[in-house]
Amino acid sequence: MATAQVAKQTQSTMVQALQSALVEEMDRDKDVVILGEDIGVRGGVFLITEGLVDKFGTDRVIDTPLAEAGIIGAAVGMALYGLRPVAEIQFIDFIFPGFDLLVTEAAKIRYRSAGQFGVPMVIRSPYGGGVRGGSYHSQSPEAYFVATPGLKVVVPSNPYDAKGLLIASIRDPDPVVFMEPKKIYRSVKSDVPAGTYEVPLGKAAVVREGKHASLITFGAMVPVALEAADIMNKDGVEVEVVDLRTLQPYDTEAILQTVGKTGHVVLLQEAPQIGGYSGEIAAFIAENAIEYLEGPIVRVGGWDTAFPYALEKAYMPNPNRVVRALKKTLNF
Repeated sequence: MATAQVAKQTQSTMVQALQSALVEEMDRDKDVVILGEDIGVRGGVFLITEGLVDKFGTDRVIDTPLAEAGIIGAAVGMALYGLRPVAEIQFIDFIFPGFDLLVTEAAKIRYRSAGQFGVPMVIRSPYGGGVRGGSYHSQSPEAYFVATPGLKVVVPSNPYDAKGLLIASIRDPDPVVFMEPKKIYRSVKSDVPAGTYEVPLGKAAVVREGKHASLITFGAMVPVALEAADIMNKDGVEVEVVDLRTLQPYDTEAILQTVGKTGHVVLLQEAPQIGGYSGEIAAFIAENAIEYLEGPIVRVGGWDTAFPYALEKAYMPNPNRVVRALKKTLNF
């Protein structure tokens, strides 16, 4: 469990929580530096780094050219030479020019050097839809990174977790892809401690207890899952909602525990279903917990198309689709 060192808490958005994490880690460790496009005077597209250049200077808050390969490549070099870089990619849709540096270099250096070198770096980036960003600002490509050994993949769903997970990611000895659900950057608030704390990587959270069905999800889909659980509760069905928080490594114990408890599973993601992350969780459950299942594992995700601008609401998973999936497994 996460433990706060300071008891005082304030209601914060995810943007505020992430900025707090960066400030506290940069205050604590002079080797923590941040870099990215427009993160200095502009403060980033979503203003998460607003004011940090005034506090820490241009040597530690580095505005870069519009060159994602350069950003990620520079971060790899910084990490190899003892710094702890936190690189921001404006939208995760833009990460692909630097994909090779991340999956071929950052992810493999510890293995290739037989443990002599580590790459303690974080790639922060907003992902997903819900803000009418269109095809080039709304993708959810977590499956690409989860499939790369050597990378850790983290997706917070609320401000408290966002701060604790980002601090834990910055302190981690290996590269972390930190995906931030921009749909809930400012639309969700929660109590966030004023001091430093970590939410451990690799540990899921049961955000709602239930006994009839398990709804496993992460990121911006957690609020959707909770809405669906509220709807089902009106009919006396208690749905357990599990927030994975870390997609790689994921919490196998928490998954087995909830499946053994309910016997019915719905997996919810925002990305298209074919080749999606939920397929990995479904396979894990089928291989390791099939004796507990009383109905089919049902997946809910985006449609297998490019992300549409005009039909964004039709594309995004919603509580009604999740309710239908829950009923499908429960009525099997």
